[in-house]
Parts: sequence; C-alpha cells; structure tokens
Amino acid sequence: MATSRPGGRILAYAGSTRNIAGCALALVGVVLVFLGVAGTFWPVVVAGLYGVGALLAPADRVRLTISHAEVESRRLGADLDALLAKVDGNRFPGDVVTRVGALAEVVRDILRRADTLTTSPDHLHIVSQTIRDYLPSSLEAYANLPRSRALTRRGERERSAHEELLAQLDLLDTRLREVAESVYRGDEQALRDQGRFLRDRFGGSGLDL
Repeated sequence: MATSRPGGRILAYAGSTRNIAGCALALVGVVLVFLGVAGTFWPVVVAGLYGVGALLAPADRVRLTISHAEVESRRLGADLDALLAKVDGNRFPGDVVTRVGALAEVVRDILRRADTLTTSPDHLHIVSQTIRDYLPSSLEAYANLPRSRALTRRGERERSAHEELLAQLDLLDTRLREVAESVYRGDEQALRDQGRFLRDRFGGSGLDL
C-alpha cells in the first residue's frame, strides 16, 4: 500500500519492526520503573530503551515493485488525456465539452488514489471501461452525426442526439461520483483509524470525527 501521505507514513512506521522492537524495550523500562530500579531518571531510561530497540531492530523489507493498479492508473490517465484532446468546440457543443471536462476531473481524482484502487478491482474496472469504452463510444457516435441532425428531435417524445449524449454523460458522471465517494469514505476511515491510534498512544482528543 502506498504511504506517500503523512498519515500513511505514520501508520507504516507504527507497524514497522523498528517501532515494535522499540516499544517492547520501552515496556521493559516501564517494568523497571514499577520495580523502583529506574529511579528519577525513568523517562530517560524508557526513551533510551526505545531508541536502542528501534536502532538494533532489522529494517523492514523495502518494496520497490509497483502495483498493478498504480501502473494501470498511469496508463488510464494517459488514455484520458488523449481522449480529451479530441473533445473540442469544433466537434462538440460547449455544454458537452464542459460536462466531459467535469467528468474527467472526477476520474483524475480517483486515479490519484491508486492505492485504494488496488483493493477495489470493481472500481478500477468501472474507471477503465469509462475511459476506454463507455465515454469514447458515446462521443464517437455523436461526432459522426451532422451537427444539424444531432440537434434535431425526430419526435415530441424522442430525445435529440444532443440530449441523448448529455443524458449518457450524466449517467457516467453519477456512477463515477459514486466510485469517488467510496474512495473518499476509505480516506475518512483511514483518518479515523489514525485518530484512534494517536488517542491510544497519547491520550484523549477532541478531534473525533
């Protein structure tokens, strides 16, 4: 799991071999305090034992491999940029260009969280299909129509091609925002978990979410 964010780095260290070894020796120091061995310098003893444990413990294995989701997110980002380069005012009305741009921002925000997509293959699939199939297929079908025909309704109850495209863009936007919301909930849960970790270590806090 990626740990580039501050909370991720703290959680990674909390579970590291160095921290566990340091805490183990620090507990020995606490026992010495209760036994009356440490004396008035007990804070130095406890901190020193923690430092010794952390320094002597073997370092955690370094992960240099890149997850499938990280690689795929980069490719999807490049594919999205290539698609957006073709969506301009010459081929599409302004409202279509605007909605595609807004949809793309939602997708980009999801792709920035490749670590979350690693554990959510269904979400990765939805994003991938949107970029490589659903969105380009809708746009391509519209772009191949003459502009005058695309804006004309065939009947009172039948949508024009322009209205149909906007409706399809709305459907994609809604589904992607649901994916994004799920990703945000994961971030919020990670923040809550970090809050519980800090409160367990350092006492109560008024920062409960």
